[in-house]
Amino acid sequence: MGFGSYDESERENRQQSTDEDDGETVTAHEHVHDGEMTFDSGAGTDELLSKLGAVKDAREDDDEG
Repeated sequence: MGFGSYDESERENRQQSTDEDDGETVTAHEHVHDGEMTFDSGAGTDELLSKLGAVKDAREDDDEG
């Protein structure tokens, strides 16, 4: 059996196996949901801005060190 014969028989085997799997396709939009999500941390704007400033300062300190 030559190398070309192997390629042809292997291609036939692959074609048969892909034909058998046709019933198992995946639908990409099967679990798409319309709606919205909200999150309330309970913290006020000033508190959140203060925390943001602290995080930025910590990053700047890490970058310098």
